[in-house]
Amino acid sequence: MRESYANENQFGFKTINSDIHKIVIVGGYGKLGGLFARYLRASGYPISILDREDWAVAESILANADVVIVSVPINLTLETIERLKPYLTENMLLADLTSVKREPLAKMLEVHSGAVLGLHPMFGADIASMAKQVVVRCDGRFPERYEWLLEQIQIWGAKIYQTNATEHDHNMTYIQALRHFSTFANGLHLSKQPINLANLLALSSPIYRLELAMIGRLFAQDAELYADIIMDKSEKFSGN
Repeated sequence: MRESYANENQFGFKTINSDIHKIVIVGGYGKLGGLFARYLRASGYPISILDREDWAVAESILANADVVIVSVPINLTLETIERLKPYLTENMLLADLTSVKREPLAKMLEVHSGAVLGLHPMFGADIASMAKQVVVRCDGRFPERYEWLLEQIQIWGAKIYQTNATEHDHNMTYIQALRHFSTFANGLHLSKQPINLANLLALSSPIYRLELAMIGRLFAQDAELYADIIMDKSEKFSGN
């Protein structure tokens, strides 16, 4: 199944909405933004990128856009959405890919009178295929205007899970933030111990080897992303 989706990606996916002539991805040179840019291009949609150095020409990049997707670090998301406000028109779809949903969704609804959608891809940018991956959907406004995008994501092989922003963020405290914090703490502790990792792996049970692999994966990836996820939820660890 995954191989068939990977092969289809090489040759292009079906275009669900041929009326879409321009999609702008804010942060599209980042890992996750770049992944969505590639999939959308493979589906036949023209893509433009608005990166951090491009705000001086933001008006021309965003002109006549049908869709604007925000894919920036959590700590920059609200500021970025606010900066988009002067360039948004009512006919545009405004969406985000942030791993927290309540505040970004509220901010998008505040600055934009048109269609709004919150998305959270539950995977990293290093996936080989979107087959059976989960994308969380948090509705904002005018869902009939973005059903095509959700259908497009399903064409890529992903599963859409619908929830509200508050429930999403509550669940992510335990699914992401607490797990990442625990993995980080274990890794930091191991890094300060007089141990030989090769010996540790040789003596480990399969479950512990998996835990060590998770530690290695976290420390090998985007430190800023994991710090954002942990710090955004840190007040919840105490039960407040």
